[in-house]
Amino acid sequence: MQLTSPRLRAALLAAASLTLVAAVLPPPKPLGIGDRLFPELGNPGYDVLSYDLSFTYKDNKSPLDAVTVIDARALRPLELINLDFTHGKVASVEVNGEPARFESAGEDLVLTPARPVAAHVPLHITVRHTSDPRGRADGGWVPTTDGLAMANQADAAHRVFPCNDHPADKAYFTFRITAPAGLTVVANGVPGALPVPQAGGATTWTYRTRHPMATELAQVSVGRSAVVHGTGPHGLPLRDVVPAADRERLAPWLKKTAGHIAWMEDRVGRYPFENYGVLIARATTGFELETQTLSLFENSLFSGEGYPEWYVESVMVHELAHQWFGDSVSPRTWSDLWLNEGHATWYEALYADGLGKYSLERRMREAYTRSDQWRAAGGPPAAPKAAAPGEKIGLFRPVVYDGAALILYALRQEIGVQAFDRVERRWVAEHRDSVAGTEDFVRLASQEAGRDLTSFLQPWLYGKTTPAMPGHPDWSGKSV
Repeated sequence: MQLTSPRLRAALLAAASLTLVAAVLPPPKPLGIGDRLFPELGNPGYDVLSYDLSFTYKDNKSPLDAVTVIDARALRPLELINLDFTHGKVASVEVNGEPARFESAGEDLVLTPARPVAAHVPLHITVRHTSDPRGRADGGWVPTTDGLAMANQADAAHRVFPCNDHPADKAYFTFRITAPAGLTVVANGVPGALPVPQAGGATTWTYRTRHPMATELAQVSVGRSAVVHGTGPHGLPLRDVVPAADRERLAPWLKKTAGHIAWMEDRVGRYPFENYGVLIARATTGFELETQTLSLFENSLFSGEGYPEWYVESVMVHELAHQWFGDSVSPRTWSDLWLNEGHATWYEALYADGLGKYSLERRMREAYTRSDQWRAAGGPPAAPKAAAPGEKIGLFRPVVYDGAALILYALRQEIGVQAFDRVERRWVAEHRDSVAGTEDFVRLASQEAGRDLTSFLQPWLYGKTTPAMPGHPDWSGKSV
């Protein structure tokens, strides 16, 4: 037996109490949902049902005042709640109506609720913060000559607003954006109300999505824009957003969208969302982006300099095809990106083939000669190489574009055109407004083929080298 003084005993008890508290509430750290390519992206423990985002825009060089309201469902007991968020300052946080403590850990915002959240109960989070458009060249807010747009793919939405930034957790969105007089604001979805004038000449614009959406697909455009309305197949509302000064010049391109939608519907079925349009921005991004219902394009693509008309149209079809493949059916993990980009590239190539400008077989044969090089450089289509420690991944590589479209070509060669077309239609119909991955695709293709395609598709998806192409014994995997 060891005796201690009352004072020492009290000190030991206090230390033990602190140890217990520390054991219950460890220091905050960034979490992830286990994505192999983005290990700290997404957050476990809850399912987001909706985002309500409010932004106050001044100019494209000043932080926006913002309020993010998240309604979610707790999947397990939560004493700490991680959100993905960086590049903004947080003023306050509430969880279920009570103030909560918050700290940053890596690119996570870690909340400590006033009381633990039980499993399977509603979770209501309000974050008052800023959203800074300055100093980022790798996604998030994109400055244009007269305002802002968004380009959040793959992991940049949390540079704009706190969120569960992974496509596996889709949610409904409401946008409320206040901007000075003379500017037009457009966002994903449909207007929730007429623009509301505010004090000082500003106006608040509201939009709501009617289908769930991944955070990477959010879009807000602020600028001196013209909104051009039209009608697509079966009365589908069309809504294009272009620089007001370029409206007349861009009109011939905008008129092509209805035909593009009809072309896609003939091949995969009904367009999956409430409306569609193109957002043509005076910005330099180096890419186009399939933001849901409102695809983002660089103005320079339509300048008439350097790009033939058939090529521009095929790129427009590429982003449109994503509305089915990637937006309506989102990837379960980022390793499933080949399902997005492979399909969009497939329909882009099929459209160009139909115009008689660049045959599908020629493009696939050329891809075949490069496929082994692409796999060596970036990994196989369904298992892209992860980034080296401390480096940012460059995920959008040739192997997930033409290299992945080559898988679809091989599948069609193997099972026939009719079975392949059934696969495509079933894929977007059965997984609409949801997430799906590579295993789901192999399973569905096997059902339509009437036999197990695992052994056929496995080397195409995961092999270090490219398998022989069915029906083309003369094709070589060597570049010439």
